[in-house]
Amino acid sequence: MTREIQESLNQAADLLSQAKRAIAFTGAGISTASGIPDFRSPDCGLWNNVNPLAVASMYGFRQNPQAFFDWIRPLARLMLDALPNPAHYALAEWESKGILKGIITQNIDMLHTRAGNKNVYELHGHLREATCIHCFSVYPAAPLIAQFLEDGLVPRCPKCGSVIKPNLILFGEQLPMRELMAAKEAARKADLVLIIGSSLEVFPASDIPMLALRNGAKIIIINLESTNFDSLAHLVIQADAAVALPQIVHCMELSK
Repeated sequence: MTREIQESLNQAADLLSQAKRAIAFTGAGISTASGIPDFRSPDCGLWNNVNPLAVASMYGFRQNPQAFFDWIRPLARLMLDALPNPAHYALAEWESKGILKGIITQNIDMLHTRAGNKNVYELHGHLREATCIHCFSVYPAAPLIAQFLEDGLVPRCPKCGSVIKPNLILFGEQLPMRELMAAKEAARKADLVLIIGSSLEVFPASDIPMLALRNGAKIIIINLESTNFDSLAHLVIQADAAVALPQIVHCMELSK
């Protein structure tokens, strides 16, 4: 780790220690150390060799649900097997100590809650439940996913026979209103936002940090690649979140 990055981590620790209403905004980059690929990296991104609108839009899902399930099958297996990494546990520790007031996440992997965070706004849904697209019956997702991973067949509603869709947000769907409104309220109240592992390219979720900035919050970005938001941030740290966040925890402990 370079001296410049270490100094930035020390500065991040100071900012976090001083904050009264810190929140985190996380994207796929926080989970890559848990073995879940992100969506855009050229060597392992989930959009490689597929048309997102064909496999992961609501229109595409209704036209050809098998294409969606074939695409998500390896990802679902990875998510079920994945464990929270040190970055997730750092955020859980900060929440338990009252340092962090909540997490706004674009991820569907549920690793924040598995790490112990309680106040998590899952803007793009999750894999805990699934809903019939016809009669809207809601089912626990775990047994449906387990069966699908075994036989590869599109899950069907036992009540009406229609396709069951995991409760994640596809292109063309609105974000869950309750989660979105709660996330925006948290952003308005925040005095510090840790943006971790997000390219900030997916709207409308990506507009939430801007809402915090307009209300006077300081922004810290921790991401391996640069983002279009970097010039507006108080501090930018180009590093792996699974390495950087535990280091910030360590810096905070040393400063006590």
